[in-house]
Amino acid sequence: MASTLRKITMAVLAPAMAIGATVGLASAPASAAVWNTCDQYGNTSLNGYTLYNNIWGSGAGSQCIWANSGTNWGVWANHPNTGGIKSYPNSKKVINKSITSLGSLSSSYNVSVPSSGAYNTSYDIWDTDYDYEIMLWVNKTGAVGPLGTSQGNVTLGGHTWTVYKGTNGANEVFSFVRTSNSSSGTVNILPILKWIKDTKGWFGNETIGDVQFGFEITSSNGGLDFAANNLTVSSS
Repeated sequence: MASTLRKITMAVLAPAMAIGATVGLASAPASAAVWNTCDQYGNTSLNGYTLYNNIWGSGAGSQCIWANSGTNWGVWANHPNTGGIKSYPNSKKVINKSITSLGSLSSSYNVSVPSSGAYNTSYDIWDTDYDYEIMLWVNKTGAVGPLGTSQGNVTLGGHTWTVYKGTNGANEVFSFVRTSNSSSGTVNILPILKWIKDTKGWFGNETIGDVQFGFEITSSNGGLDFAANNLTVSSS
């Protein structure tokens, strides 16, 4: 779901705050990661991607992020079994092109996710003014759901989605929830943006700023591992 707080923390990096530092190194994979942190808003840039730990929700527990590269990274999270999104650890690629000037925008993903807990694996796509948020959920587990009301199903970008339209009071949110869970695949993002713009008229020729991909975690009690084995975003 969208959050004004999450929007702010992604637009302006907050000061780092140590959370769960005692589990930081233990949560990294056996092969030593090139970077890891347990700081609340810990971040780094690798290979053209920016990685964020991004523990933004209230009532959060411990969480640590590690990365071997900008496209291979993961998270260990231990958030209590309570409602409300606790975090959105993610990697970000900056696009900064208008929809009509984009010749292509696509992404391939391969993830390993737990069978328990409550979370979704999703793209979070923003315009440069943070007026609009487009979420693409490729899988979900537990008691989680998108903001807004269902607009029906549509097949776009190589997948079939149930579309939801809503607002969090600060920005419009369009959520595309894949009708079945997927742990790997390719999403052609540009046709989704053009469908919103041209077919539905929900926004105009917006300039796309960030394409983020990560795990929106509500609960992971006891500690669960999430990994983006390979995540690439390309545009022209």
